[in-house]
Amino acid sequence: MTPCARIARLSAVAMLAAIVAGCAQDAPQDTWQPAGSNARQINDLDIWVFSIAGIVGVAVFSVLGFAVWKYRDRGQPIPEQTHGKPALEIGLTILPALILIGIAIPTVGTIMDLNKTDDTECVINVTGQQWWWEVDYPVQDGCGGIEEPIVTSGQMVIEAGSNVLVRGTSRDVIHSWWIPRLNGKRDMVPGRIHTVRLEADEPGIYAGQCTEFCGLSHANMRMEVIAMEPDDFAAWKANQLEAYASPAVGTLAAEGEATFITQCSRCHQVDGLTDSGGELVVARPDQNVWSGAAPNLTNFMTRNTFAGATWNLLSNECWPDVWEADSSEVGAAYLEGVSDSCLNEVELREWLRNAPAKKPMYTDPESLEETDGLPRGMPYLALSEDQIDQLIAYLLERK
Repeated sequence: MTPCARIARLSAVAMLAAIVAGCAQDAPQDTWQPAGSNARQINDLDIWVFSIAGIVGVAVFSVLGFAVWKYRDRGQPIPEQTHGKPALEIGLTILPALILIGIAIPTVGTIMDLNKTDDTECVINVTGQQWWWEVDYPVQDGCGGIEEPIVTSGQMVIEAGSNVLVRGTSRDVIHSWWIPRLNGKRDMVPGRIHTVRLEADEPGIYAGQCTEFCGLSHANMRMEVIAMEPDDFAAWKANQLEAYASPAVGTLAAEGEATFITQCSRCHQVDGLTDSGGELVVARPDQNVWSGAAPNLTNFMTRNTFAGATWNLLSNECWPDVWEADSSEVGAAYLEGVSDSCLNEVELREWLRNAPAKKPMYTDPESLEETDGLPRGMPYLALSEDQIDQLIAYLLERK
């Protein structure tokens, strides 16, 4: 086989591989499967823009291929060189300009439409930090009415069919919020508030990903939006605001509460938690981690992912019951939370045993000069297996 034939064959294989790689059936972050009004506008624009680009690409490669074949070297003399044809050169300058103008007009219009937020009915704040998303619902009349702030992480719960205003920022570096099936991406920049509008046509779980390189575990910084029917959303809000209940005395969970206070409460908040003297336990992540925040664990088991939505709290056996549920059932399935029988205990144990080993983070005490000794992420806590047992028992009651 000649070198040219080998290169042509390898190129064909590479092109086929690229095409096949874009043909996944189960693609939760597929922009070609819009599930909201904003995503549909993006998809409608993409279809004809990509069509035009495809036509131009075929034309260019066809002319190029013809020229290469027609005028290939056969040992003939070099043809007479000219400066070209002015009419052709002018035409090939004007035509691309007209194509770009034709694409630019609807593109600018779509971008302006996507930035409209005057029809939103619910405000949710999103804050990025290395490497997870905090989601908080301020007191408001929107979202069906919220009388007390709700703070969670990793998963945003909204009412299906409702227009949601996401107000985003960052506590450390630039992150980028992107739920492909609901809208385009939006950078979250420290010191600024950027907004994006979300709307899901029907109940479901919509996956997303941080799309701005933000450090060591950028690829492990994910998020989901869970859209629910109005009744299910109201039930979720009520559950989030229920008063804290301590575990029964003498149980493993009660031991876990004490372990949580001594080992975890420096960074992680559990609303309503009190110590043995009856004093409220208030986390101070601003003194212990570089971003100044750590996930609120008040209702930890109402979520089904953890550590920046990197791993599932649900076991492989129970995961499909929620993530593959019909739109009419997904709200009820999600509201059940994570039970003892459905807990992905292996992954959670590994996380508690040595978080930096499971998810790369800047936690080495000898390498934290730039952050004044504060880690970026959850440090190694040297927990014993008994302490891990206690914490898991306690966390299972946090729903």
